[in-house]
Order: sequence, then structure tokens, then C-alpha cells
Amino acid sequence: MLLGGLAALFARNSFFWSTALGAGGAIAGCVAGLVPAMLVTLGTPAEYMRLFWDVPYGTFYLGLDPLSAFFLLPTLGLCALAALYGGGYLQAWRGRKALGAHWFFFNLLAASMVMVIVARNGVLFLMCWEVMSLASFFLVTFENEKESVRDAGWIYLVATHLGTAFLLVLFVLMGRETGAMDFGRPGMLAGLAPSVAGLMFMLALIGFGTKAGLMPLHVWLPEAHPAAPSHVSAVMSGVMIKTGIYGILT
Repeated sequence: MLLGGLAALFARNSFFWSTALGAGGAIAGCVAGLVPAMLVTLGTPAEYMRLFWDVPYGTFYLGLDPLSAFFLLPTLGLCALAALYGGGYLQAWRGRKALGAHWFFFNLLAASMVMVIVARNGVLFLMCWEVMSLASFFLVTFENEKESVRDAGWIYLVATHLGTAFLLVLFVLMGRETGAMDFGRPGMLAGLAPSVAGLMFMLALIGFGTKAGLMPLHVWLPEAHPAAPSHVSAVMSGVMIKTGIYGILT
């Protein structure tokens, strides 16, 4: 996906090549990702990858388990369909806008959503979460010459970063209380005091609930989704906000 996005960025002055490389890269990456997600969903053992990195509280830790696979299937499927539709939808801007940056951020959004779903470390998760937020902001403000679109973009950016601030506190607290930010360790939260566990739950509910658009944290939804191009709005409403639900379930 990222290679297709970068290639589209370099070919930004050509509508045909930026669209072909950007949409084609997104579709190819999504199809490739659907295969392991489908296999795990059908019963193949979960897959994990752990690499050392020089960051406190854990490792570069990725995992594809049944829950991750369940969320990856609609994420990758919808992103592929949205990229296919977007190639035709953006014909209206042919000769009016260079589309390389748009396709770069579209691929970046798709890749960051995948990484959010498979990340098993708090630091890595927050990094991918932030990339997902910024990529979607630039996609929402595609028609930034319109004041209403700019206003919608800023409302979305402020709301999503307020949610991220709660998640940052959540993971810092988790690291302090458990000594690690890797997910999935058996019993890692079992010894927490009820007050700390309750606080962590509330931080998670607000942080992830903002992205999921849970009431009353949904103020950005009616602004951002109509402002975004149709294929971007489909991805955001169809699967991106579901990453908040995934975070709560995780």
C-alpha cells in the first residue's frame, strides 16, 4: 500500500498514473492482506511477530488473532472497493487538482488501520493511531478551498486528538502499573487495584469512544463525513470508526 501511495505521490502531475498507482497499490495491498486474515478466520493458528526496538515498555510486537482477522476482513475489503470507486469518482477533478497527495494519504490511512488492528504494543499502537488520524484529516480536507470543509477538518482534528490524549494517559498508566505495554500477556491486568482498573476503563472508553463516535463524543461525525470525498467517507464511516470498537474489545 505504502509503495503505491509513494509512487502516486511522485506521479502527482499525471492524473492517469497517480490514480492507477494509488488505487492499484491500495487494491493490491488489500487483496494480499485478505488472504492471511481469511485463513485465521477459518481456523489457522494465530500468527505473531516480535522484534526488539529501542523504545521503553515492550517490543515491536504484531499479532494476527481471530479478533484482529475479524476486523481486518471488512477493513481491507472496503478499502479495496473504495479505491476502485475512487478512481472513477475523482475524474471530476481531472485537470483541476493533482491527486498524488490524495492517493498517498488514502494508502497511508489503509495501512495505518491495518497496523492499528495488528499492533500488540501500546507505543506502536499510538503511533499508528496518530498516523491514521492525520491521514484521515488530509483526506477530509481534500476540497480545502471551501471554508466549510476546512472547518469540518479542524473540528475532526481537535476531536480525534482529544481522544488520543486520553489513550496516551491510558497507556502510560498501563506501563507504570504493569511494567510493560505489550498486549495479551495472561493476567497482566489481574493485579490492578479496582480504582486503577476503573480509571483505565474510563480512559479507554473516552479515547476509543471518540473515534467510534459514541454519544456524546460524536460531535465531529456530522461535520467530517459529508465534507470528505465519497469513497473516503465510506472508509471512515464503514471501518475507521470501528477501530474504536476494536480498541475497546482489545
